[in-house]
Amino acid sequence: MSKLWRLYKLGGITPAVTSMFDPQSAQQMAFIRSVMKEQRKNSMYDIPLQKLETVVFDLETTGFSPYSGDEIISIGAVGMTGDLVLLQQSFYSLIRPDKTIPDDVVRLTGIYNEEAASAPELITVLKDFLEFVNHRVLVVHGSGHDKHFLNSALWRTSKVNLSHRFIDCLILAQRLEPKRGSYDLDTLLTDYGIEVNGRHHALGDAGMTAQLWKCLLNETMRRDVNTLGDLYDFLSR
Repeated sequence: MSKLWRLYKLGGITPAVTSMFDPQSAQQMAFIRSVMKEQRKNSMYDIPLQKLETVVFDLETTGFSPYSGDEIISIGAVGMTGDLVLLQQSFYSLIRPDKTIPDDVVRLTGIYNEEAASAPELITVLKDFLEFVNHRVLVVHGSGHDKHFLNSALWRTSKVNLSHRFIDCLILAQRLEPKRGSYDLDTLLTDYGIEVNGRHHALGDAGMTAQLWKCLLNETMRRDVNTLGDLYDFLSR
């Protein structure tokens, strides 16, 4: 009974009930729900951008719609403080999908069904990823895709929505250079002189996006945008 009560206090009734059938999943669910709950309490608007702790991440998926059965098959991420890429802080994991990975996705990502079949299950990787992220702000290029997939995965496994703050490099680039013709990742990497290596690998894409965020961050700070609150205000103008 004490274990059920502890899980209930951490994450609510869902992990407590789940614990009666799958104790490991219940503990992972309770952790995920507690992280989301604590994240909603954090106010970070006054943090200077040069000291802002971020996690730049990327997902590889089997398609474009999590609500139509497409799944996350890998997550890659790197940590940063301000414009400093913390090479010793990285995260990467494959995820075991419920369905076969389509041939075109196998060719694009290099992730084969045989290796994905032995990867950890979704809830395990989500727990490990959120443990890596902790309280840090998430940075991504094209946040719509990744937020939809993460929210779908979190709801499916733990009945919660993502509550971390996001910075979208695509939207920031649009704000900094409104007359630019293209804002896709490949074009921005080329134009900012960032070496392309490991494209369509989640950790490779996260590393390149981190270099892009570094460039965009420095350009933003040159415009007298100094805190996270200033940045969100800048993006909303």
